[in-house]
Amino acid sequence: MRPAPQVGGGYAGGMAVTPPGWPVPPSVPAVPPPDAPLRMPPRRLGWRRILVLTGVVLLIAACAVYMLYTLGANLGLDALLVGVAAAILPVPVLVACFLWLDRYEPEPLKYLVFCFAWGAFVSTAASLTVNNAGARLFERWELPSALTAVLVAPFIEELTKALGPILLLVFRRREWSGITDGLVYCGLSAVGFAMVENILYLGGLGYASGVDEWGPATGVRNVIVIFITRILFFGFAHPLFTSMTGVGLGIAARTADRRVRVLAPAAGLLLAMILHGTWNLLPSLVQATGQAAIFFFGIVALMVPIFFGMVGFAVWLRAWEGRLTERVLPDYVRAGWLTPPEVAALGSLGRRHAARVWARRVAGEPGLRAMRGYQFAATRLALLRDGMRRGLDRKVTDRERTAREERQLLEAISAYRSFFVGRDPQAPVGIWDGQRYHLRFPDGSQRPVEAPDSPVVPIPVVLAPPAPAYPAGHGPPGWYGPGPVAPWRSGRP
Repeated sequence: MRPAPQVGGGYAGGMAVTPPGWPVPPSVPAVPPPDAPLRMPPRRLGWRRILVLTGVVLLIAACAVYMLYTLGANLGLDALLVGVAAAILPVPVLVACFLWLDRYEPEPLKYLVFCFAWGAFVSTAASLTVNNAGARLFERWELPSALTAVLVAPFIEELTKALGPILLLVFRRREWSGITDGLVYCGLSAVGFAMVENILYLGGLGYASGVDEWGPATGVRNVIVIFITRILFFGFAHPLFTSMTGVGLGIAARTADRRVRVLAPAAGLLLAMILHGTWNLLPSLVQATGQAAIFFFGIVALMVPIFFGMVGFAVWLRAWEGRLTERVLPDYVRAGWLTPPEVAALGSLGRRHAARVWARRVAGEPGLRAMRGYQFAATRLALLRDGMRRGLDRKVTDRERTAREERQLLEAISAYRSFFVGRDPQAPVGIWDGQRYHLRFPDGSQRPVEAPDSPVVPIPVVLAPPAPAYPAGHGPPGWYGPGPVAPWRSGRP
């Protein structure tokens, strides 16, 4: 058999070309526990990054204390508690929607919490300060204070909600897999912002004003009315606005063009501000003209179509990005690291679930955990390879880190596969050489078999030959050199 050719050119063409299935010598502890976390090559934390991280944490904590003090002083303890209890109710549902959107390659929990906390505390504190200053300025100029909601709030709120995800993009670009991640990060920031803003509306305009006028019963009634109209009917507003910025940031994260990296987020942010300002303008027009139909037509003709359009786009995008493995991982199939059924089994959530069910059946709970780790590592590998194709790493150090990460992901994939290799008695014994299968049949004969046009799923395992060729299965020294000659007859003339 001839060595599998390298795919692509430049640094994207550098790829391990040795089949991963070689048995590992007992002295090499290459197989981690199936539930062990997958650790990528660490990124060195210089003093600048440590300083930025410390400053961000202190900023979020300070803004949280400020918002708690401000809301408590303005609303009172009872109204604050009522507002918090009511405003938290929709949060799990909205967060679950964004987590569902991100199931193929879930983002680290710490970054999700960061975006939510940024929107909840930093963005609200900055927006409250600027909006109050704008209202006082308009009052001094003898202009309607309602102009604050149209001319000030959309700009400061959308800008501050986006700053948290922007920081992630600048300092943790590798955690961005595309537009889906932009929607998730910006959406969670908007959910955090909306939660704290709803505390102000539910606790202040709802409960506190009702208690001052007629008593606690009226306050509770006001809370229910505001909850239904503001949260149940229009709770999508803030996530919808900020999702426009998320689209721009997601595009910027996966392009090597510096102009697009600047223009795409700027265009998304501008669109978010325009939508937000239009939304805030509707009630002002109703109040100025006395025509309630303006608000109705604005909702039906503008906001609802945009909302359902964005939902449809997000669902389509989720499926499209989920099929990234099918578009990218065939490089590793041709190189002998993966088999066609493995790539096919990663193409949809249904296939991934079927693969986990199979792994649990043949290898128990360790096999299930190993399959989950395998699927996560394979998705990360596809994202990494796609980034190499796009030329995202311009610096030599970034390219070297990408190469190390690719190798570690391939090692992890090989280790995870070992938990369910050979466990299924219905699977034929053989190996994939990058172009065809070499199978051993029950009568003892061995012969090459071409891969079918539609790979069988979800079985993602082909066994290795009985004897190792090189230690740890990585071929001769020189990771990107030509692979070893296969220890079997290829059946070619």
